[in-house]
Amino acid sequence: MKNPVLSFVLLTSIVTGSGCVSNKKFDALQTSYNTLQSNNSELNRQLQTCQQNLSGSTARVQGLEEQINALRANTASLQAALNKCLTSTNQGNVNISKLVDEINAANSYIKHLVETKNKSDSLNMVLTNNLTRSLSREEMRDVDVQVLKGVVYISLSDKMLYKSGSYEISSTAGATLSKIAKIIMDYKDYEVLIEGNTDNVPISQTNIRNNWDLSALRGSSVVQALQTQYGVDPKRLTAAGRGEYNPVASNDTDAGRTTNRRTQIIITPKLDQFMELINKAPDGSDQK
Repeated sequence: MKNPVLSFVLLTSIVTGSGCVSNKKFDALQTSYNTLQSNNSELNRQLQTCQQNLSGSTARVQGLEEQINALRANTASLQAALNKCLTSTNQGNVNISKLVDEINAANSYIKHLVETKNKSDSLNMVLTNNLTRSLSREEMRDVDVQVLKGVVYISLSDKMLYKSGSYEISSTAGATLSKIAKIIMDYKDYEVLIEGNTDNVPISQTNIRNNWDLSALRGSSVVQALQTQYGVDPKRLTAAGRGEYNPVASNDTDAGRTTNRRTQIIITPKLDQFMELINKAPDGSDQK
């Protein structure tokens, strides 16, 4: 690119050599010179910027080339390791085909377990929905139904279920127990644990030694009612008592103690079915 200042000097010389010029022409030439000088400065600035960008790009290109070379070296190392591994595998005792079969068998077993669990979860939800729909609004005030870790918990308050301070079932509890019994009868592949729970206030009955006795007697009362009055197979039933040692609320308040005084009907899939699944697990004992 030609230097605009040099051009202006030449132009001035020509004009001067031609004779005197008017002030108007001189001012125009001066303006043109200033414009050219400003453009020249801007072009120089842009040139410096381009040179700086070029330097940065060159450095980045160099860095990328170094990374590419490092990746190529790493790839070569991995390829060498793979070749060594394949050679070792061919010479070793590992039977790849057998390993693949064992992996496929394990995956099939896991898939079966997941399907079984999903089926159990679905049945638990159906059971819960059927029970809650069968209970009235008044009954639901004394009955709490939950599904926790694949197990259905039906919690019954003692004020609804028993006579005060006793393990004898009250007459008003019959309607509720009959609805629960029907659900239990509909799901014959489930085990049923009846578990009594108390607060921490000592019992003062001559024929009951402590809260352990009271909780166990209450669990047993419900079991016998389900068997004798509603026809539930006793082989599916288990009576238990946990006394005051399984609280779900603080015993420091009346409300907490009321919550802790409860009998839980715990409905679970039969354990022998799960043991059968476990026994069908792929045998990996002969793996090397």
